[in-house]
Amino acid sequence: MFCNGQPADAAALGAALVNYGHFTSLQVRGHAVQGLDLHLQRLAHATQALFGSVLDEGQVQRWMAQALHLAGVADASLRVTVFSRAFDFRAPLATVAADVLVAVSAPVRLSAARAVCSVRYQRDLPAIKHVGTFGLFQQRREAMAAGFDDALFLTAEGLVSEGSTWNIALHDGQQLVWPQAPALRGTAEALLRQHWEQPQVVRAVDSVELDAIQAAFACNASGIWPLATIDGRALAGSEALAGQGRAVMAGVPWQPLRA
Repeated sequence: MFCNGQPADAAALGAALVNYGHFTSLQVRGHAVQGLDLHLQRLAHATQALFGSVLDEGQVQRWMAQALHLAGVADASLRVTVFSRAFDFRAPLATVAADVLVAVSAPVRLSAARAVCSVRYQRDLPAIKHVGTFGLFQQRREAMAAGFDDALFLTAEGLVSEGSTWNIALHDGQQLVWPQAPALRGTAEALLRQHWEQPQVVRAVDSVELDAIQAAFACNASGIWPLATIDGRALAGSEALAGQGRAVMAGVPWQPLRA
């Protein structure tokens, strides 16, 4: 772990324990990232929203590349967390400089099919990938305790929004459907929507429509995986649909991390 380009010490990590900040998670292969610009834009936008300050995207990219170099790896999972040692919850409107924590871990690629259950839940500030993850992890835990693999979130009005740590794409037999509801719009979703050449649409999806869905997959920066069932209803076409998604992502260029 590295904070502002230096090995993270106890002082930096102690400040990062404050439950106020945001992050992005990404996969690196051969010192390159799919959707690197989207990850950096996400960090810059959220830094302005939470701290009122401007994030130097170029510096963040250099710190990411440096962390890989110091860890001696070209393939990895990176989590880039933005917090502020100057943030004071008693004066939250103050504009404060951001600190950047880069954590390097082993690369992953998610692909196994999952069974999910729908629950009515919405994260705070759903458009921001913030560090307040207690609620969504608890929803996943409760889903697993009930015999499922994960939770699919619905709004209070019953609209499909997102999974615990992933976005969802549905197929209604004619086109790919991206649910329109308050949610974190992921980098994988953005890349798939940009490069998907078959019919697709973004629209509100009521939970009652799930009974007619023929296939679905989940996606985030760690991969694409089929949803075998939703609320116990089997989706026979999900494996094939996820395969289409992976084929699309295979053609998305990797952007090099520049030191």
